Amino acid sequence: MGVVVTGSLAFDYLMAFPGRFREHFLPERLDVLSVSFLVDSMRVQRGGCAANIAYNLALLGERPTIMATAGRDFGEYRRWLEEQGVDTSGIVEIEDEFTASFFVSTDLENNQIASFYIGAMGRAHELSFRNLNHREIDLVIISPNDPQAMVNYAAECKELGIPYIYDPSQQIIRLTGEQLIEGTRGARMLIVNEYEFEMLKKKTRLSEKALRELAEIVIVTKGERGSTIMVRDEEIDIPPAPPRQVVNPTGVGDAYRAGIIKGFLHNLPWDIVGRMASLSATYVIESDGPQCRRYSPEEFVSRYEQHFGPSVELKRVLLKR
Repeated sequence: MGVVVTGSLAFDYLMAFPGRFREHFLPERLDVLSVSFLVDSMRVQRGGCAANIAYNLALLGERPTIMATAGRDFGEYRRWLEEQGVDTSGIVEIEDEFTASFFVSTDLENNQIASFYIGAMGRAHELSFRNLNHREIDLVIISPNDPQAMVNYAAECKELGIPYIYDPSQQIIRLTGEQLIEGTRGARMLIVNEYEFEMLKKKTRLSEKALRELAEIVIVTKGERGSTIMVRDEEIDIPPAPPRQVVNPTGVGDAYRAGIIKGFLHNLPWDIVGRMASLSATYVIESDGPQCRRYSPEEFVSRYEQHFGPSVELKRVLLKR
């Protein structure tokens, strides 16, 4: 079965604000915050963390399985994912709910303000890896989802001996400190951005050192400054892949995770794994949505080598030579 991706399935409502959010907040009056932003445009795209990760994994040559819940409006989205090479057999449609929705406004500095309607995702805690061929699962990623589902999945992975990546990101706010510790403890990898890493330390009351001891590998993304992969006592700084244009950052982190998973599954060196992830993320920031851009393995390798130099290992994995 290979990789199982858990997390949200959603329709993304992407809006553009022609200003800078930071210019419209009064730091001394945050206790009575009331702000409205008039946006210039809105696009509706296929999204959700699970689908975004799975789509980018399919571009990199994998056939991931999504385990998630969707609503009665999901039929066309399911067909489209299958056409892209994603196994949707683990997706359960909830007939009395709509698929989750993500509403996000992005300003001129690529800062975002978002809200999320849970919809059918609220039933994700009813799913179980036992309903899949769990003995054939090589790796699970637990990405943002119904909070109880994330708790259940981490516990089940440990019980069944399934290696997993813990990606709490947007749900750090909803999970308790103890739940975050339990999710991180024993994970093959923890992946968060630098702001989320600080939130994680605050909610768990753990130091960076203590958090790094809970998971085998800790990865912190830093936007345009790249990322850092922490393996045991080693820190590997990964540079970004320069974008040709910056259109919208929604789904960039999901694409980064797909690159990490692809490289990790094929036992590539960490510096190559991180650079693969950076480039996968860059393709998304150059496009109008998280599942709008396609590329061939040959194109990916060519662009990787343009930015980072030749890689025999990458050609072996993506081009089979």
